[in-house]
Amino acid sequence: MKKILVVEDNEKNLYLMRFLLEHKGYKVVDARDGLQGVKMAELEKPDLILMDIQLPVLDGYKATKQIKANKEISDIPVVAITSFAMIGDREKTLKAGCDGYIEKPINPETLIAEIEQYL
Repeated sequence: MKKILVVEDNEKNLYLMRFLLEHKGYKVVDARDGLQGVKMAELEKPDLILMDIQLPVLDGYKATKQIKANKEISDIPVVAITSFAMIGDREKTLKAGCDGYIEKPINPETLIAEIEQYL
């Protein structure tokens, strides 16, 4: 069973992603801020990390940079899930080390297909 870490501070978004992922048979672990996300990545070593960008304590850009700088977990794909959809935002997430980018609001009908390309 593949494990996915969802780093998300919005309860409704977290609930929806957990529901969709668990329904498809994935194990879901979560973190509510960027620093906790880095710690959970180190502890859980998930198969994929879904990273919100606007997070308390440590934003998603900085959290991703810390994950990618750690040799033990740097190979875990990180997909940004963000409402930042302006010109240049996608490039900024990729430059921070994210392997992919999904815009919010997430589409429940396409989310699984979008993330499975990274697993």
